[in-house]
Amino acid sequence: MELTIRQEQILEIVKDNGPITGEQIAEKLSLTRATLRPDLAILTMAGFLDARPRVGYFYTGKTGSQLLTEKVKNITVQQYQSIPVVVNDSSSVYDAICTMFLEDVGTLFVVDSATTLVGILSRKDLLRASIGKQDLESMPVSIIMTRMPNITMCKKEDLIIEVANKLIDKQIDALPVVKQPDTGTGYEVVGRITKTNITKVLVDLANDDLI
Repeated sequence: MELTIRQEQILEIVKDNGPITGEQIAEKLSLTRATLRPDLAILTMAGFLDARPRVGYFYTGKTGSQLLTEKVKNITVQQYQSIPVVVNDSSSVYDAICTMFLEDVGTLFVVDSATTLVGILSRKDLLRASIGKQDLESMPVSIIMTRMPNITMCKKEDLIIEVANKLIDKQIDALPVVKQPDTGTGYEVVGRITKTNITKVLVDLANDDLI
């Protein structure tokens, strides 16, 4: 987060004089309290300052990189998950290829008749199957998909940094976001996290949308 000159001045005043009230800061800068209010709000929300009623502002001592690290470690999957694209396990490889193309995704999640997650199809899986002289219209996706329990999953409350590490470690493009159904066994797919979602986190951080 890049601070303005006035915000830097406020930080220096609070460092040297804290705890200090907003009125006292305004007086030192020859400004009104109302003029400073947006800057104080930004510095407090960003974590540079702490405010206590009837006492004033304190300098937290945290650097910009420390605050950024704290922000990243508090971002959860549900804040960035996308809508999942699923196919039935009886679908043909040809239909799966069409779905992937029409939905413009790189990963499909395969479910059974009870909508329970049973497999994952990547672009590589479909490309590999399409090489050769196989009848794609009669070949079910269940033959080529990655099956349970070899599926890496996450839940909506998981931290996004943990999911990013899974994507890197497993060298995969996407993870299903799952939850356990109220009845029965297995997992229901409720979302997806992709490398694109992780990139959006970085963009939002760069644009200060998360700070």
